[in-house]
Amino acid sequence: MSSHDKKFNERLKRPQTIAGALGGLIKIFGVRASDSDLLQRWDEIMGAEIAAVAHLAAIKKNRDNTFNVVIRPTSPAFVLQLSYRTDEIKARINKYFGYDAVSKISFRK
Repeated sequence: MSSHDKKFNERLKRPQTIAGALGGLIKIFGVRASDSDLLQRWDEIMGAEIAAVAHLAAIKKNRDNTFNVVIRPTSPAFVLQLSYRTDEIKARINKYFGYDAVSKISFRK
């Protein structure tokens, strides 16, 4: 039995969201949404409210396949507002990738 078969046959004890289930399958089979696709779909993923005040500046991939995301606010005044919403931003990006992809979010003025 290969490692893919073993991971595929494992059963979870509680229901999952569709994004979580598909993210798990995508991770098992080695296909994932690209980080460049995150840049192209930033407005859609973040929603109008966050996308209006923040742009994706950089994505740095770590050795453990997680990402450090750098966000550039449209104005330095929005840094504090965005810092309060880092958990929401991280959750939206993780939902897009289907797994805990973001390890750190930082802001560039």
